[in-house]
Order: sequence, then structure tokens, then C-alpha cells
Amino acid sequence: MSKKLHLALVAGALVLSAAAPAAFAADSDVVAKVGSQKITEGELKAAESEIGPQFKNLPDERRKLAVLSALIDIKALAQKAEKANLQKDPDVAAQIAFERDRALHNAYFAKNGVAEISDKDLKALYDKEVAALQPRQEVHARHILVKTKEEAEKVIDELNKGADFQEVAKKESTGPSGPQGGDLGFFSQGQMVPAFEKAALALKPGEYTKEPVETQFGWHVIKVEEKRDAQPPSFDQVKDQLRQVAMRNKYMEMVQNARKDLNVEYVDPAVKKQVEDLESGMTDATGGKAGDDTAAPAAN
Repeated sequence: MSKKLHLALVAGALVLSAAAPAAFAADSDVVAKVGSQKITEGELKAAESEIGPQFKNLPDERRKLAVLSALIDIKALAQKAEKANLQKDPDVAAQIAFERDRALHNAYFAKNGVAEISDKDLKALYDKEVAALQPRQEVHARHILVKTKEEAEKVIDELNKGADFQEVAKKESTGPSGPQGGDLGFFSQGQMVPAFEKAALALKPGEYTKEPVETQFGWHVIKVEEKRDAQPPSFDQVKDQLRQVAMRNKYMEMVQNARKDLNVEYVDPAVKKQVEDLESGMTDATGGKAGDDTAAPAAN
């Protein structure tokens, strides 16, 4: 084995040892033994879901062997640690307990949270979000961009005499949209620099600015072709984001119910006071309200 590959496997082993364990597959075929311990096909698959991406550039079989090598390293040192009774060390015991709880936490959320979220739930969330959107107008505009106010005034004079806006844009505009007749397509509030946006939104379809509009890019003459109500993104476009929102909502519901059922108690008076302050509406260290940044964990 090359030194470079061995270092990569060691790094993989370290990451695996720090990650929350995934549920093992049912397959119990033994693929390797490390002393008295066995590595099953199911355990290997679970480990591959954790650290496989680190070896994504390797062919499938090589990636599987890399994960297997990492597991062997872990089990070899773990057995040495047990013989040295490190599991009895308070810090190690606490870490083992934490890893166990995290694995169970993730498995419970995956089975009772993630798996329960259906496309019907996501569509209902989408409809709710769309219904709450404030009406927003889009503008289809063209512009002619020149360097000076005097040049812009000459352009407006040409337009006042009946010149075609698109043809003037192709001839005079220094902006990248010039060859397309100054066409900027549709845009809505917040997408353009303020001065340009204000002037465009004030125009009616078919109108152009009678005075030059200055921005950091130069001087503009703007024409509005069309206005319409902005359409929300389609369900398929935002389905993945909706799933993340649904997972977060489901997670919050589950942990709140679990906390209520188990009657959480803060034994340390100082910690209890801090929690009470946060729950009463005081801001946390980042300036947000308590719980603002709580997010559902990835289901491992």
C-alpha cells in the first residue's frame, strides 16, 4: 500500500470515529476479522455511507477496500484501548455514551421524522408559502447606456423625434445588452441598482425616461416594454428546499414533545437561569432569539 493511500485511509478512520454511526444493514456476511471482532457486510455498508464520499475519486471496489481498511484500523485500536481499560476513563465513557445517544437520535428521527414526510406534505407546505407571498411586480425593460449626460440627452432627443429604441440601443449603447436592443428581460424590485429600479418601476409600458438616469455604470435611458405580476417558483423548483423546511419543522415538533414527555430539568442553577432568560425572550450571544438557529440534523 502506498504511503499516500495509507494516510488517506487513516484520515478516513479518524473521520469515521468522530461521526454518528449509521444503522447497520441486515446482511450479516462476515468480510473480515480483527482479532476476536468481525466486520460484516452490513457494517461495511454503514461505514461506507459515512466516509465513502472521502474516497469518491476511487473506483467502486477500491473505495470499498478503503472503507474496509479504515474499519480495520478502528477496530484494531479499539481492541487495544479496551485491553488498556480506556472505556473506564470518564472522558472516554462520556464520549461513548454521547456517540450511542447520537446514533439512536439520528435513527429515531430518520424513521419517525424523515420517513414520514410525504410529497403531499411538501405540496401542502408549498401552497401555504405561496398563499403568504406578497404580490410582486416584474418589469420587462430595455436601456441605452452611455458615458455622459449630454450623450443621454441626445439619445432622448432622437427618441422624441421618432427613432426606434432598439435600433438606437444597438448603435449607441455601451452596455452588454446593446446588441440585443438594450433588452434586460424581466426583473423585480431589489434586482437592479436603486436609481435604475426607481425610474423603471415608475414608467408605464411603452414609456421611456424623459430625463437621463445616472448610476455608477453611467447614464441610462430606460424603456419599459411590459409589466406583470411575478410568478412564484414551481413546486418542483423548490421541492428540495421545502423538504429541508419540513424536516426542520418535524424535528422541532418531535424534540419538543420528547422534552415535554421526559420533563427536562436543569440541575445547575446558573444554567437554569440562562435558559430561563433565553426562553423569556432575551437574545442569545449571536443576537437572535432562543431557538432561531435550531435546525434538524441530517439523518445518518
